[in-house]
Amino acid sequence: MNFHLDMSAGELFDLIRPAVLLVSAVVSTFVLASARKRFPSYQALLWALSTLFFPLIILPLYFVALLVKQRQLAATTDKQHSHSPANSVKWRFIGPLLYALIVFCSIGIYLYRDHESVDAHLARAVGARLDRNPARTISEYKQALALEDDPHTRKLLGIELAEVGYWTDAILQFRLALEGVEPDDSIHFRLGSLLEKINHQGEASLEYEEFLSTKACTQDPVDVRCEAARQRVHKDKSSAGPD
Repeated sequence: MNFHLDMSAGELFDLIRPAVLLVSAVVSTFVLASARKRFPSYQALLWALSTLFFPLIILPLYFVALLVKQRQLAATTDKQHSHSPANSVKWRFIGPLLYALIVFCSIGIYLYRDHESVDAHLARAVGARLDRNPARTISEYKQALALEDDPHTRKLLGIELAEVGYWTDAILQFRLALEGVEPDDSIHFRLGSLLEKINHQGEASLEYEEFLSTKACTQDPVDVRCEAARQRVHKDKSSAGPD
C-alpha cells in the first residue's frame, strides 16, 4: 500500500515545528527540575536552556553528566539529605513551573509572530498558487501588503487578480507596482492587455508603446510579447487614421 502525503516540504515543516518546539520546552523543563536537585542553580538553568535549543545533543550529554554527578555524590548522600531547607524544596517546584510558563509563552509569541510575518504570508501564497487556490493566494498577498507595501508583491497580486477576472483591481495593483519602481518591464504589456479588455484603447496603446521602449524590446534577448505589442500599436494608429 502506497501512502502519499499531499503537502510540500515547507508545509510539513510548518506543521511539525510547533510540536517540536513544545516537546523541547517540556524536555527542557524536565531537565531544569532534575538538574536543580544535583547542580547549582546557574548550572541547572544552563542545562535547561541548552536542552531547549539543542535537545538531541544536550539531553544525552546531560544524562552522562548526571551519572557522573551521582557517583560523586554517592558518598555524601546522607549529608545532602540532612541539609535540605524548605525553601529549596519549594524552589524545586516553583522554579521549573515559572521557567515553563516563560518558555511556553515565549514560544507562543514567537510562533504567532512568525505565522503572521510577511515572509510567512508570501510563502503561503506560493503554496496556494501551486495548489491552484487563487482565493487563498490573493488573500495571502493582501495580508503581506498590509504589513509591508512592496511593489513586487503588488505585481504578483495584480497577476493573480488578472487571472481570476478582477481586471480593474489588477490594473490598480500594476500601477501601484510601477509607482513603487518595480523593475519588471512586462507590467506595461500586462496593463495594455487589461486596458484593452475594459475598452480603454487609448490607454492600452500608450502602455504598449511604453513596453516597446523598455529594455525588454530594445535589447537582446527580445521579449516574445514585443511583436504583439507592436502590432496592436500599429492597429490602433491605423484605425485612428490620418489627422
